[in-house]
Amino acid sequence: MRFHKYHALGNDYIVLNPADFPAWAPAPTVDQIRVVCHRNFGVGSDGILWGPLPSQQSEFGLRIFNPDGSEAEKSGNGLRIFSRFLWDQGLVKNPDFTIETPGGHVRSVIKDQGRLITVAMGNVSFDSAKIPVNVAGAPREVLNEQITVLDRTFTYCAATIGNPHCVLPLPEVSAELAHKYGPHLETHPNFPRKTNVQFLQVLDRKNIRIEIWERGAGYTLASGSSSSAAAAVAHRLGLVDRDLTVHMPGGQIGIGIGDGFSIMMTGTVNKVAEGTMHPELFAVKV
Repeated sequence: MRFHKYHALGNDYIVLNPADFPAWAPAPTVDQIRVVCHRNFGVGSDGILWGPLPSQQSEFGLRIFNPDGSEAEKSGNGLRIFSRFLWDQGLVKNPDFTIETPGGHVRSVIKDQGRLITVAMGNVSFDSAKIPVNVAGAPREVLNEQITVLDRTFTYCAATIGNPHCVLPLPEVSAELAHKYGPHLETHPNFPRKTNVQFLQVLDRKNIRIEIWERGAGYTLASGSSSSAAAAVAHRLGLVDRDLTVHMPGGQIGIGIGDGFSIMMTGTVNKVAEGTMHPELFAVKV
């Protein structure tokens, strides 16, 4: 039961090739996902990348599972890691290729032998119907609206890049802020499919800082889709230029914003380990 582990700025994923797990077809169960991702009982990770899978429109298909067993539509860091895995395994010869996720098709470009990867993430939308967000009245762009959790009311913007995001512009951000309010925002009734949460601080026209609470995973050191959404929101609000750096606890991601809020994301990937999971791992249910 072979696994491959990588991290992208501290956001770590385990890649499982379905060809190595015929008995798990068509996908791992919630219990299997939870134990593999568990930091004490399993290998430990922020999620599982299940692929490559067949795709009719792209060269490769990919499914992304969170540690709680739920499925993510898209993950920027996960896509970079999966791209590195494909390159390392010799499954791609051309450094420019396409991947299909439930959140849409993307294009990956391998650089520096896989240690640096650019992903064309698609287009960000702020449309309440597409994200989705429950709003009173007609569907609209969700920008600078109010949301209350616990003891605080925030101004927030919502966005999707194939998965939902709640971005909260603030004068200062911290891990403590994310831990306190993130889980309540993730499950707020405004978001029928739950949401990823970014606490956003604009540093200057070319730099932002975010703290992240990720749907289905919790506090996260870095996130590619969160970087994309937060950068797009900051640009939509007129606070930053089209090319900027997103600073996170795990490191930095470069974001380029094109027409229609198309996103080019560039960041590093590091290989951590590869090995074999013992069947005894699955004797424990977590």
